[in-house]
Amino acid sequence: MSIAAITLLALLAAIVLSMVSRLNIGLLAIGMAWIIGVYAAGGKPDSVMAGFPVDLFLTLSGVCFLFAIAELNGTFPVMAQRVMGGTARSRVAIPLSFFVSAMIISAVGPGAIASTALIVPIAAAIGRRAHIPPMLTALMVANGANAGNLSPISAVGVIANSRMAEAGLGGNEIAVMLANLGAHVLVSLIAWIWFLPKLRAANAVPAIEENGIGAAEFTRAHMITLAVLSMWIVGIVLFKANLAFSAFAAGVALILLRAGDEKAAIARMPWGILLMVCGVATLVALVQANGGTELFSALIARVAGAESIYGVIAFATGLISTYSSTSGVVLPVFLPMVPSLATATGATEPLAIALSINVGSSLVDVSPLSTLGALCVAALGKDEADPKLYFKLLAWGMAMTVVGAALCQIGAMLF
Repeated sequence: MSIAAITLLALLAAIVLSMVSRLNIGLLAIGMAWIIGVYAAGGKPDSVMAGFPVDLFLTLSGVCFLFAIAELNGTFPVMAQRVMGGTARSRVAIPLSFFVSAMIISAVGPGAIASTALIVPIAAAIGRRAHIPPMLTALMVANGANAGNLSPISAVGVIANSRMAEAGLGGNEIAVMLANLGAHVLVSLIAWIWFLPKLRAANAVPAIEENGIGAAEFTRAHMITLAVLSMWIVGIVLFKANLAFSAFAAGVALILLRAGDEKAAIARMPWGILLMVCGVATLVALVQANGGTELFSALIARVAGAESIYGVIAFATGLISTYSSTSGVVLPVFLPMVPSLATATGATEPLAIALSINVGSSLVDVSPLSTLGALCVAALGKDEADPKLYFKLLAWGMAMTVVGAALCQIGAMLF
């Protein structure tokens, strides 16, 4: 058996074990990466360590650190209570506001990761008080962020459009944006309708009181926190500040201004979740380095034809994107392949193939194996109302590989 096949089977085994046991999949993935990378592939431990996603770890750690301070000093609970004071009679619409807010921030430039990082902690606090299911909160925030992720001015939109231009498909920025937006609006509305009975029931339930906060008055610490968070957001959106380092800097500023407690914030961070996400990413890096991704793609390509390529490529890129980077791996790798895929299969709509790649790889990003899903789990994963959020989001992400394939196939046939 080839090393590529071994790494793919190891990744599958890790995912299956995470579903049937309480073992942290990240710890398991790190151990498997070491054993396979060193003793099966003949590499060195340093090469396996190089697969650890330092950038992802810093991003998750920085954002979780900053928002742990804002949560512990009462800023988010007070903001949530203020918001709930004006929306107590319209809780059914609150998840829709999560979607729209995340979409707008993502579309104006910073992209889905930054948008999710900014919105999901506040949405988690509001959702907890409004009795909104954590699963719905995660879906609306992550899908909203992804809905605006392929706008012509967003970072990921630039990646997609530039790769399409290299493949001879330039000038389709609006089509790229609308196809992605439409798909995410559709699946989000389905999720919202599914949870509608619970949302209506929540209207009759009083908001949860947290930490004895009564009138939700803003204190000096709250005002300082809001000011620092505002400057952080401006820095990210307007000045392209690094999300991870700027989050750490903002957190340190709050501590120096005596608006937060360092030890309490560090203790509050979801270290188990961080290890889980980064550990899996380490094993994924080994899969990619040893040809596992190419092997998987080759297997999928054997079943594609002129009429089915749209659904097949959406399914293939969606499945790869569940454990890989959409913007860093899937789009740069697959979009340049569009002309050759069209020629090999006899497909007559190369633009539809490209749009299928974009949509198929994006719809699955709610999976906790992706950064968006990981951020949602980090913010909502400790909620007692939904202790199995990680596995529910994983199941949703996997299901989106089929849903995305169906949408893309139908869309190609209709348009």
